[in-house]
Amino acid sequence: MFPLHFLSLLFISAQSPERKESGRACEQRPEKEREGDLLFQRGDLLEVPRTLFTHFGIYLGEGRVAHLIPDILPIFSHDQWKIRQMVTNARLILGVLVKCASVRVDSVEDFAYGSQILVNRMDQVCSRPPLQGEEVARRAEKLRGAVCYSLLWYNCEHYVMYCRYGTLVSFQTFQFCKTVREMLLSRSVAKGTALLGACLLLYFRTVSTCALLPAVTLPSIIWMAS
Repeated sequence: MFPLHFLSLLFISAQSPERKESGRACEQRPEKEREGDLLFQRGDLLEVPRTLFTHFGIYLGEGRVAHLIPDILPIFSHDQWKIRQMVTNARLILGVLVKCASVRVDSVEDFAYGSQILVNRMDQVCSRPPLQGEEVARRAEKLRGAVCYSLLWYNCEHYVMYCRYGTLVSFQTFQFCKTVREMLLSRSVAKGTALLGACLLLYFRTVSTCALLPAVTLPSIIWMAS
């Protein structure tokens, strides 16, 4: 269980709500929906900062947000009531591992989960102009349901970027790959790989072609790519 508890720090913490809402909560819902429509417009791109990443969604109006989130539960259950409940850490992490997700609609409060919501910040960095709000919302609603998930190649940011700008791109993925490339494809790594190869050759006391070729080729490739 330790890996799940550790990974939960990177994702959304969520508590499963009770099956029946209180009468007071039901009375407050229309008011919350009106507040959402005062703060956001239909088709707005909403983003919520998390611990190590940002979660994205599309505002649909009436206090509702469409967003893509990893979830393993639809694989094992067809109970729509259970599936509609807020996604827990275990459901989310297992969904990431098996590459299963769903585009679902939640309330603004459940989407934000107590964090600050930022609106349309991607308009400042995306080279493409945003589509009309109604078209953005229609795209977001059309894609509802189960989808394949990839942490790098199709995540919540790819989903909202397609809905609002018509392009599948993730700046978070780009930054992550850039950081990994800088860490692995550096001159210091090339030197360390060459030194490790030399030490292994000396330790095993072999200079055969099969051993010498990777010991020379790998550091050379890293050096040229750095």
